[in-house]
Amino acid sequence: MELSSLADTKDLAALLVKQIPDHSLLVMIAKLGAGKTTLTQAIAECLGSSATVSSPTYTLIHEYPTEDGLLVHIDAYRLDSPERLLELGLDDYLDRARLVIVEWGEGLSEFYPDAWILNIDVNYSESEEILRTVSLKQAERSISLSSIS
Repeated sequence: MELSSLADTKDLAALLVKQIPDHSLLVMIAKLGAGKTTLTQAIAECLGSSATVSSPTYTLIHEYPTEDGLLVHIDAYRLDSPERLLELGLDDYLDRARLVIVEWGEGLSEFYPDAWILNIDVNYSESEEILRTVSLKQAERSISLSSIS
C-alpha cells in the first residue's frame, strides 16, 4: 500500500483498527520521520479518542483512552533490548489495552510471534515527493492491505 497523503494514512489507520483484534501488539518499523506517530494519531482517532497523540520518545510510554479501550503507544528507540519492554510490563499493557503500538520494536516478534509487524519504507521520487510504502505481516504471514475491507 502506498501512502502519499494524510488521507491515505487515515485510510490505513481505519483498515488496521478493523483488522487487528483487541489486546494485540502492533510493531511499527520505520526510519525517523516516516510517519509512525502520525499513523498512531490516526489510529487513536479511529478508536474514538480526541487526545493529542505525541511521540513518547522521552517518556517511553503514552496511554490514550478511547471509546474502544486503552491505546498504549511505546517508543522503544532508547531501549537497549526488546527484553527491556518486558521488564516495563508489556504483558500487563497487552492484557488491558485495546491495542499496544510499539515504535522501534524490532526483535519483539521473538517474544510475541503473533505480533502484527508494520513496515513503512520511505523513498523519494525524482521530484522530491515523499513516497511511503507500507506492508503488514502477522505470524510470518504477509497480509495484503488492499484486500482488507
